Amino acid sequence: MTDVAHRAGSEGREAAVFDRIEAFRRRRPRLLDDVVTLAHGAGGKASAALLDAVFLPGFAGDKPATQTDAAVVVLPSGERLAFSTDSFVVKPLRFPGGSAGHLAVHGTINDLAMMGARPLALSAAFVLEEGFQIDSLREIVADMAEAAAAAGVPIVTGDTKVVDHGAADGMYISTSGIGVIPLGRELSAARVSDGDVIIASGTIGDHGTAVMLARGELALEADIVSDTAPLHELMECLLAAAPSTRWLRDATRGGVGTVCNELARDSDLTVVLEEAALPVRPAVAAACELLGIDPLYVANEGKFVAVVAPDESAAALSALNGHPQGEDAVQIGEIRTEPAGIVVLLTKFGGTRIVDMLVGDPLPRIC
Repeated sequence: MTDVAHRAGSEGREAAVFDRIEAFRRRRPRLLDDVVTLAHGAGGKASAALLDAVFLPGFAGDKPATQTDAAVVVLPSGERLAFSTDSFVVKPLRFPGGSAGHLAVHGTINDLAMMGARPLALSAAFVLEEGFQIDSLREIVADMAEAAAAAGVPIVTGDTKVVDHGAADGMYISTSGIGVIPLGRELSAARVSDGDVIIASGTIGDHGTAVMLARGELALEADIVSDTAPLHELMECLLAAAPSTRWLRDATRGGVGTVCNELARDSDLTVVLEEAALPVRPAVAAACELLGIDPLYVANEGKFVAVVAPDESAAALSALNGHPQGEDAVQIGEIRTEPAGIVVLLTKFGGTRIVDMLVGDPLPRIC
């Protein structure tokens, strides 16, 4: 009788755990705010709630909206274009390893690359505050020109607006870009399946930590530089070695933790991450620990997360490690079927915990 009671109690506890997991999985972010907050721009739960409650109903209507880094536009000829747009409000405008100008070019190129597209051209629009120094503007424009030339993606059109003194924090930049998706190339969460391997293309948390320390508001000093870089060549390197690659995403706002949640949501599968495998530089880990911030949620501007077929994972890692931008690429997890729709972290101590989407905005205006 005792064994029967023990088994019944164990089964009851397991059922309760699965009930809690299912309730967690079915939760969707809800917009409860009456005003916009900084958290709505952080790429986490608040951003998802704003998107679901305002932008998708306004622009997509009743049509199902696929949330990817860029839209796919099919031309009458059958050729597919990727089209993306982004805005950059980073503070400060310059930081170790880059500037707002570098981010504006790299960010849009990377959104196109994550769709498997070969970037063709960019546009750039500036909102300038009255009183902004012309020399500072020249420097940012020079950074953009340098970044675009190095990436081989020209800036071909743009616009400039000036607002009253105090109406903007110096400068805001918006860039859009178009790229061609080669015939037969498909990257989407719908292609992800049980047993697939998750790869990070390099160390995580570098950019957000570098910008945070550059503000000088914290009594911390560390040799940390932003990882801002264009990813289209690294993407091509990966796809040449692993042509069955399922899905790509650059882990910018909200970090790896948030993009993995988006993958779990869109694929309805389980993303299992290994804490011991996460590539975090010691200086970044130390800074995040002092500030009580999880590196999983810190933004990157030159790293992607890829899901590849298990039989191509070794070739994928070999190709990435052989590229200067992918020297620190490593497998960080795998895809499972249960419990569906969540991200699970296998901790260094042998336990597990659920990784939710970013809540709040611990590092506002980092891109």
